[in-house]
Parts: sequence; structure tokens; C-alpha cells
Amino acid sequence: MTNNEVAAIRPDALAGAAVLTKAISVGEGKASMSTKRSFVLAMLAGLFIGIGGMFMTLVKSDATLGFAASSVLGGLAFSLGLFAVLVAGAELFTGNNLMVLGTLKGRYGVAKLLRSWLVVYLGNLCGSLLLVAVLTLANFAGMNGGAVGTTMISVAAGKCALPWTVAFGRAIMCNVLVCLAVWMGFAARTVTDKFLCAAAPVCAFVACGFEHCVANMYFIPMGMMALSAGAVPAEGVNLAALTMGGMLSNLSAATIGNIVGGAVLFAGLYWLAYGQER
Repeated sequence: MTNNEVAAIRPDALAGAAVLTKAISVGEGKASMSTKRSFVLAMLAGLFIGIGGMFMTLVKSDATLGFAASSVLGGLAFSLGLFAVLVAGAELFTGNNLMVLGTLKGRYGVAKLLRSWLVVYLGNLCGSLLLVAVLTLANFAGMNGGAVGTTMISVAAGKCALPWTVAFGRAIMCNVLVCLAVWMGFAARTVTDKFLCAAAPVCAFVACGFEHCVANMYFIPMGMMALSAGAVPAEGVNLAALTMGGMLSNLSAATIGNIVGGAVLFAGLYWLAYGQER
């Protein structure tokens, strides 16, 4: 068997400048996509990320798990969402922060970039809220004797109670890891590669308690709906911040922090490394 035949069976992953080139090419496609298609695919991404969050709260509702096991297994469960985005094809705001590379390269302007981000952000929100509505109808919060609903409330209340600057800092780190997963997904050649690329970084950001704006579009409304439907909060959980104001505070900090982490820090460093090459 020749070396070329071996490479065809076990192709190497892309690396370095080749990943940057692919990221710019993908960004061009996203920037030129119609508003309707971008919005619908963004709804799917919001749905997928919410499904990851749904899976995570189910796992974390098991009180027999220790802190570390619950955090890691919950993070692994949540990675289903980004894996679906990478493989099934959907538009996720946080991953699309990498589109700034195409603007830096001169392939499309700032106006196209911002339009795409806005459409995708709104689509992600609608997809997340759609899942909240369906799970509320299905009484998903009642699973495990109501422990799933209790977990939903705890997660939502904890996010709303974060000081703005803390949520902002955690959001920066979150999107460094999410963009790392997407970047490695660009390098991947197979579906298995994409799963491994999604699982490790996403598991890390969830286990470390970092803030993802699209995930929080699901977690916070879901916690609110679970509480209004009669789910019992855990003892000692402070519900004072679990309000529309608390949600808006969290989402503003998470959104801006995610942009800084993905479009400025992560994409910026790779642009400095490879962006000026011919």
C-alpha cells in the first residue's frame, strides 16, 4: 500500500494556517447566506445547545454523584449540543465569532459580519425558547422525582446571581474553549474527530462553571418555567435574582464576554500567528 493510499484511509487533521484558511472560507459562506436560512439554522443551533443543557441537568440531578463526577459527566453530556452543531450543520453565535477572521482578511465587511451575528443570535434565542416550551409541556422537570426541576432552578438562580463582572470573565474563558472546539472541528476529517474535538473543551467549560450566552438562553428561562410550574427549589437556593432583570444582566455579560473571548482573544491570536501570510 502506498503512502497516498494510507493517507486516504487515515487522513491527517489540518493544522495551523490551513485551519485559518478553512475558517475564513466557512465565514464567507456564512456571511453570504440568506437571512431566512441563517435564522432557521440558528434556531436549530439554539435547539441543539438546549438539548445539551437538558441532558446535563438530567445527569446533575443525580444526588449520589460527587461534585467532580457530576461536573465532568454533566459537561460531557452538554457536549452533545456542540457536537450536533458541528456535524448536523447549524449556526451558533459563539462559534460564529470566528467570522471576524474573514473581515480581517477583507473577504466581507463589518456590516455583513454584524448582520450575520444579529440574525444568528436572535435565531439561537428563538430555538432555545422553543425547547423550553416543549419541555415545559412534557413536564421534563418532573423527572427523577422532581430532582430535574430542582436542578434547573439551581442552575438558573446561580447564573442570575453572578455579579456582572464575574459572568463577563467566565464568558471570556467559555468562548475561548468553544472556539477552540470549533477550530479543531475545522481541522477534523471525520465525524469521530469532531466528537472528540467538541467533547473535551465543552466538558471543561461546563465543569469550570463558565458562561455561554446561548446555553443561558435555555438554562435561565427553563429554570423560571420549572419554578412557575411548581418545581421545588433546593434548600438554600437564593431565588431573589431569578428575574427578568437577572436574566438580562447575565445574558449581557455572557454575550459581551463571549465576543471578547472568541472574536478578540482566540481569533485575534491566531490572526497574529497566521493572518499576514500569503
